[in-house]
Amino acid sequence: MQAGADPEGAEQGRTGREGTGQEGTGQEGTGRTDAAEPTGAEPTAVEDLLYGVIRRLWPLHRTIVRAVERELRGTGMTAGEHALLDALRTQGPRTVPQLARSLDLDRQPVQRWVNHAADLGLVVTAPNPAHRRSSLIRLTAEGSEVMRGIQDSEAAELRRGLADLSPADVSTALHVLDRLGEEFRHLADGSRVPPEESGNPDIRESTDTDATGTAEPSPTTPQQRAATRPSAPLSHTERPGE
Repeated sequence: MQAGADPEGAEQGRTGREGTGQEGTGQEGTGRTDAAEPTGAEPTAVEDLLYGVIRRLWPLHRTIVRAVERELRGTGMTAGEHALLDALRTQGPRTVPQLARSLDLDRQPVQRWVNHAADLGLVVTAPNPAHRRSSLIRLTAEGSEVMRGIQDSEAAELRRGLADLSPADVSTALHVLDRLGEEFRHLADGSRVPPEESGNPDIRESTDTDATGTAEPSPTTPQQRAATRPSAPLSHTERPGE
């Protein structure tokens, strides 16, 4: 299993800045060479590693989907429906719009998965006290049992294949993925102004403007940032049409 690091790229990033004898303090040997500001557009060692992570995400996603689909043979379920049922198992009854937000998908494919899962007897609709026109989707007893069996099998495979990873390793990976997701969501919805367009390249955008034109402080703590982004279960989803 590849760790996602690029030792050669990291070494190049280091050597590209060594040998000058210049530090922020004007002294050598402080151990701060790697923290120096990059010159020009040359990527830093961290940027090289981040690109390595990003390049691996799509192939990893496709590989996981294929593995899940193989495991689901004979169940009648797809990888997307597996993600749907996993969301219901971990989050409890949800409406279709809530499930779509949780999975970061359009409502149409999620509704198709719900319909098919209902045909299989894995989910049912229930009245929603908060919204009469938007029913809750919940697992049936059979759906809960099916997901329990799948999860037990997956957990056994993870223990067998990834026993060398420590909790700290996995926590670091989760942190990096969360930060990448946060930054790319800003890029996708245009909510962050690039430094060259902000008029102050040294300060990131510190406020967001709501629909009324009122400036609101951007979330600054991990808890505040987590509250503003949709929770996505670590599961295996497919895009529409898959």
